[in-house]
Amino acid sequence: MTAPIARTALRVDGVRLLDVLARLAEIGADPAGGVSRLGLSAEENEGRAFLRELARDAGLVTETDAAGNLFVRRPGGRPEAPVLLMGSHLDSVRQGGRLDGAYGVVAAVEVLRVFASATPWLELPYEPVVVAFANEEGALVQYPFWGSRALSGQLADGLSARDRAGRSVRAYLLAAGGDPERLDAAAWAPGRIGAFLELHIEQGPVLERRGVQIGVVDGIVGRTIFDAEVAGQVQHAGTTPMPDRRDALAAAADVVLGVRRIAATERLCSTATVGYLDVSPNVTNTVPGTVRLSAEVRDTDPERIARAEAAVREVCAEVEKTTGCRVTVTVAARSRPVSTDPLLRRAIAEAAEELGLTRLTMPSGAGHDAQMVAEIAPVGMIFVPSRDGISHAPAEDTAPEALVCGADVLLQAALRVQELVTAVEFGPAAFGPAELDPTELDPARTGRHPTTTDDGGGR
Repeated sequence: MTAPIARTALRVDGVRLLDVLARLAEIGADPAGGVSRLGLSAEENEGRAFLRELARDAGLVTETDAAGNLFVRRPGGRPEAPVLLMGSHLDSVRQGGRLDGAYGVVAAVEVLRVFASATPWLELPYEPVVVAFANEEGALVQYPFWGSRALSGQLADGLSARDRAGRSVRAYLLAAGGDPERLDAAAWAPGRIGAFLELHIEQGPVLERRGVQIGVVDGIVGRTIFDAEVAGQVQHAGTTPMPDRRDALAAAADVVLGVRRIAATERLCSTATVGYLDVSPNVTNTVPGTVRLSAEVRDTDPERIARAEAAVREVCAEVEKTTGCRVTVTVAARSRPVSTDPLLRRAIAEAAEELGLTRLTMPSGAGHDAQMVAEIAPVGMIFVPSRDGISHAPAEDTAPEALVCGADVLLQAALRVQELVTAVEFGPAAFGPAELDPTELDPARTGRHPTTTDDGGGR
C-alpha cells in the first residue's frame, strides 16, 4: 500500500452494475418465467463468455481453470501475493431468479474495476481476484458446489457426477472450457487465499421484515442430501384391488410427509424438504411402480443434522414396512455448518456503518460457495434484502438501491481487509477459519432462526 486513501470516496458504478445484471438475466431467460441457467449447461457457458468479454473490455484479465471456474484479475497484479477472493456463482436452478449468485459475481467485478482504477492501491497486500464458481446449484449435473469444492480440494469423486439422464460430467466440463483430466490442478493450497468475501441476496424474509439494509452473516447451515428410490409394482389402475397394490407413489408420499415432520413437528433440524420426484411409468391409468426422490435436512448444529439424518432413514424403513414397497436411501452429498471469520465480520459491519446503512448479524439458512472455501481460508458474507423473502423463483427480486448499497459494502469491506492485513496489531495470520459454535446459532438458545429457504445445490 503506497499511500492512504479516503475509502468512503470510492463507490461502485451503480448504473453499470444494474445494467450488467439486466443483460446477464437475458442469458438463460426461461419462456415459462425466471432464469434457467443450469450449472455446466450451454446457458451457463454463455454467461461465463458474457462475463469474460465484459471483463476484457474493462481491461481486466480472465482465465478458466480445469473445473470450469472463471477468474478475473487486475492487469499487472501481484500473482505471488495472497488473494482477496470475491465472487459467487453464475448458474441458477430451473426457473430460478436473476440475482441468486449472479449478483455477487457482477458486484465483485465492479469492485475489482475500482481496485484496478484506484492507482494508490496498485501494490496491495492481498491481490483482489473475482471468481465465478461453476455449478453451485447442481440442478443439471448432480454435484452442487462443484466449482468451490474443486477450488478447496474437495472434489475427489467429482468425475463420478452425472445428470439425471446419466450423462457424465466429463462432456459438460469440456464444453465449459475445463479439463476433466486435470481437476486436481483446480485446487488452491491453504494460505493462498487470504480472505474470501461473498455478496448475496438473503433469499429469505428477515432483513425486509425488520427493515434492515445489510446482513452480516455469522454462520452457514450444514446440509445433507439423500437420494431415495421407492420400488413397488406396476399394475392396472382399474382392475387391481386397493389392498393388493404396492403403489410406489403413495409410499413416496408417506416419505415426503415423514421427512417434513422431522423439522415441522419433531423439530430435529431447522428444515427438512423433499424437492424432487420422478414417477414411473407416470401414466394416468397405471399404478406407479417406481419413484425416485431427493430429500434434504439442514441445521447449524452438526449433532442435530446427524439426528435428522437418522430420522430420514427411520422414515424410509417405516414406509417400507407398512407399504410393502422397497425403499432404498443413500447420502448424495454433505456440507458441514461453518462460521464466518470474526475479523471479516468486523470489516463488513464497519463498512456498513461508515456508509450509514443499518445492519443485522444473522445466520444463513442457505448453503453457499463460501461454505466450501471455508475449508482452506477465512470467509465473510454480506446479505441484502430479498423482496417478500422469495428466491429460486421467477419473482426473486431486490430493490435496485439495495443492490448498489450491497456492492458498496463489498467494496468498503474489501478495502478494510487490506488495511487490517497491514495494521501492526493484525496481519495475515489474524484471519483464519473458525469452527462454528453450535450454541451461538442454536435457535433454542438465541431465539433466532436461519433463513428458511429451499435452494438447490447452493445451497
